[in-house]
Amino acid sequence: MFKNKKGSQKIDSLIGHGSVLSGDMKFAGGLRVDGSVIGNVTSADEKNGTLVVSEKARIEGRVKASHLILNGEIVGPLEVTQYVELQPRARVVGDLTYKVLEMHPGAVIEGRLLPLAGARVVTPEDKPADAKDK
Repeated sequence: MFKNKKGSQKIDSLIGHGSVLSGDMKFAGGLRVDGSVIGNVTSADEKNGTLVVSEKARIEGRVKASHLILNGEIVGPLEVTQYVELQPRARVVGDLTYKVLEMHPGAVIEGRLLPLAGARVVTPEDKPADAKDK
């Protein structure tokens, strides 16, 4: 089990840098991708599936998860049922369906943004006062 810097995201599985996985996969809990996946990546649990795609990682295929933190590249349609964070080096080539979206400057989307019912975009004003000061 791995944890992110904040300690809040539990990562159960890792596809390491330099690794290439060909084929569709389902993951449970949290999955961090530092390598490449050629195929569809789907969370086994529609409500609790966190996918973290690091800066040098790439996924070619359909992605479905409840939470996504992206700083690498995904080529294919994405469906994120809860929260997606597109970090500065994120690149999406395909349509992104989301509920809550946070997009950092530098992130690129080549496709459509399709909000789910009740969707919203996180703005700096939505963050707590102490987070703005950091």
